[in-house]
Amino acid sequence: MQRPSTALQNRLLVSLPAEDYGLISPHLTQVDLERGRLLYDPGDSIDTVYFPHDGVISLMTLMESGAAIESATIGPEGALGLTAAVSPRQSLSRAIVQTPLKAARIGAAQLHETWEKSPRLRQLVDRHNEALFGHAIQSVACNALHSVEARFCRWLLTCHDRISSDTLALTQEFLADMLGVQRTTVTAVARSLQEKGVIRYRRGVVDIIDRPGLEALACECYGVIHRTYERLLPKIN
Repeated sequence: MQRPSTALQNRLLVSLPAEDYGLISPHLTQVDLERGRLLYDPGDSIDTVYFPHDGVISLMTLMESGAAIESATIGPEGALGLTAAVSPRQSLSRAIVQTPLKAARIGAAQLHETWEKSPRLRQLVDRHNEALFGHAIQSVACNALHSVEARFCRWLLTCHDRISSDTLALTQEFLADMLGVQRTTVTAVARSLQEKGVIRYRRGVVDIIDRPGLEALACECYGVIHRTYERLLPKIN
């Protein structure tokens, strides 16, 4: 069974031994999804699992008032809906495509069949769930304790890690939802970062032009989350 190349491929799929990948590969479908595509809302049955190759999926926590804030992101390091490999699950959050996404998808029932046969996949599911939980609880503290500018920098770095471009096409409304702030606040923070020379901001577009500078301005949570994923998930050479 031919293995996927490591270039722009999902970290979990690439790490599977050939025999285990052979169990899953006949059921994988490659898809391109546009920015803004809704994948799940809270309470939806998770019937499809997505393994991103390039791009970002946001997990949004929704309030009864309609307010929302991002609790975690998923990119090529992980998968959306992976808990459904163990048993039927309902989504706890809104999952929305944040940037144009290339991904492999598989039915949850088909993935469960592989999960039953593959100790390696069971280990990956456990480790991924732990990493995603760590990401989410760090985001809770970050959203409560850190400045909007520091959180914006963390968020840009998190996205940059998961895409193959230095340019992010993002609307003010989308950014405001991610950060849980007003659109005017997003504009003010983006302009401030542009004046500091770390990004170039145009309406609906952010270009990252000084990543080390962005890292210096981000809060500690970026590093904490990054190290959690590096510790728990397989490294790709």
